Amino acid sequence: MPLFDLNEFFKLSAALNYNLSAASLNRYNVLMYIIGEKQLAADEKKDREQKSIVMEALGYVFNAYSQKRRRLGPMAVLHPLRATALFTRSIDSLNLVDLLTLLFHDILEDINPVHFGLKKWKDMESQLYRLLGRMKKREESKLLNNLLCLTRVENESYYQYIGRLLKKARKSPELVQVKLADRLDNTLDMRIDLEDPLAGVDFFETIFQTMFVANYPGYKPKKVHSPTTPINGAKRLYQLFKNAVLLSLIRQNGQGTDYQAPKILFDAVSEASLKEAQRTLIHLASYHLNDRQTQRSLLMEAMRYCYSGRSDLVTKPDGDQLLDGLFSTYFRHKSKKIRYQELNILYQNKPLMLEASIAFIVIFLSFLNNGDYFIKGISAEGIEPE
Repeated sequence: MPLFDLNEFFKLSAALNYNLSAASLNRYNVLMYIIGEKQLAADEKKDREQKSIVMEALGYVFNAYSQKRRRLGPMAVLHPLRATALFTRSIDSLNLVDLLTLLFHDILEDINPVHFGLKKWKDMESQLYRLLGRMKKREESKLLNNLLCLTRVENESYYQYIGRLLKKARKSPELVQVKLADRLDNTLDMRIDLEDPLAGVDFFETIFQTMFVANYPGYKPKKVHSPTTPINGAKRLYQLFKNAVLLSLIRQNGQGTDYQAPKILFDAVSEASLKEAQRTLIHLASYHLNDRQTQRSLLMEAMRYCYSGRSDLVTKPDGDQLLDGLFSTYFRHKSKKIRYQELNILYQNKPLMLEASIAFIVIFLSFLNNGDYFIKGISAEGIEPE
């Protein structure tokens, strides 16, 4: 399946959710679905043993996330399962440590003894120690180091976290693949729907008609406006910003070294982000800014801005350019409270959201078009307006 296809992602989620809802959970079925029937080792006995360890890991993950939910409501355990499935579909050969790294990549942040009774926590600890005891010492050490690298520490900014991760990835490049699979799942998991809102929509024809065809009546949505969800349009744009930061830092980290970003997952995150920006723009044009002249004016302004190259760098706020200061004003804050306040302000500014969608479309197309592209002004220290 195309890793960035939202309809395929819905099918993946549904299949996993259906299996997890069974009265008697078959961990082997879940495992084989996640890894796409692939082997973990050429030797049949070793392959069985390693799959047995992964099934034990699945049992731990099911217990650890049993009471947790994602922001939109689905079971939280779907995230590590889907991220692992997306990862395994991007590579030909699998190994035990990489699979366990994906399944456990969030447990140091997400799983805390205060969320469980004493007996349950001790049982889970025993389960985890048994699992680790079945691994070779070298594999166990590698797994634990991977999990520490993937865990954001207290008071660490997102930029610092990714910068630290990429330094470690020079010796352990699989860490970048794991992080990309994590971000890909988070990007696709921003809406609950029956099908992709872009299904049956020729996005670029819609834009062309809006720009050039005087009697174009405008895109007519098939559905009424959905109720507001915990992840609104402004918060989705923030997730696209995080992807732009990650991809920019990966590109910068690869310059002048032998390290190359894993292209399949890198491109999949770019494609998924590109599609999400298109969904946001179509939504805004359908329900909030449906006057044709207003749309043309905003599209033209965004086109001039992007073609000038200013979408390729972090900028300061400017009274003349709506897009200037987008990153440095609305997305940069380390404090969640301040960032949510800024995102609420952005959510009220629908013209800026539409132009921001255009800017993100240009940004992620640029990542796909040019292997050397990254956004200037983004570094492991943070963002600095040019």
